[in-house]
Amino acid sequence: MNLSTLYSNSVESSINPWLVKLVYHLGCWLVLPLFFGQIIITGQENIPITGATIVAPTHRSRWDALIIPKAVGRLASSRDVRFMVTSTEMKGIQGCLIHHLGGFPVDVKRPGLSSLERSVALLKAGEMLVIFPEGGIFRDNKVHPLKRGVARIALEVESKKPESQIKILPVGIRYIRPYPSWGTDVTVTIGKPIEVAKYSSKRIKSSSEKLTDDLEVILRELYQKQDP
Repeated sequence: MNLSTLYSNSVESSINPWLVKLVYHLGCWLVLPLFFGQIIITGQENIPITGATIVAPTHRSRWDALIIPKAVGRLASSRDVRFMVTSTEMKGIQGCLIHHLGGFPVDVKRPGLSSLERSVALLKAGEMLVIFPEGGIFRDNKVHPLKRGVARIALEVESKKPESQIKILPVGIRYIRPYPSWGTDVTVTIGKPIEVAKYSSKRIKSSSEKLTDDLEVILRELYQKQDP
């Protein structure tokens, strides 16, 4: 099995603490400041310091993989973030790096049971997991209809471990250019966490639809705050 296949298929991943420190510090203190113009982050007081948390950001660029840890990760909250990423991004050297930073793949078109089970297991353990609810990268600075995967995973954790008090943290990311280049400004707005327990009911379908709709509304509101 070659490197590309290995990391694009395996949902087993672990955080290498030395690699995390190296990548995050280089990324946050060297790469991002040198590449971008202004990086404006607001709402960090809304980040849950403990407990199961799904970070649900808009997805506008591959740079999001560094922007999100800077905004909500260990430098902001003393917490490591895990990533569920599309299987196409888990190839080659990039896939190896993501794997050792705690990321794991999902087939967006046909999500496998193993990816969902991995997500639930991480959240039941009280970790912070990043899932992009739009299901892909969109460069038009509009919030696109959300997939219901985030809501379903959150409700699954709530039903199996209600004491986890799982929350969803909405995050709006906006770049001033569709394809970020040197000197591009970026704005990150972190909303108040959604308490999943308020949506818990025996009717999983209607609950997940309501939770998804509310998350989409909040993300749109965050984007409105970022309008020039």
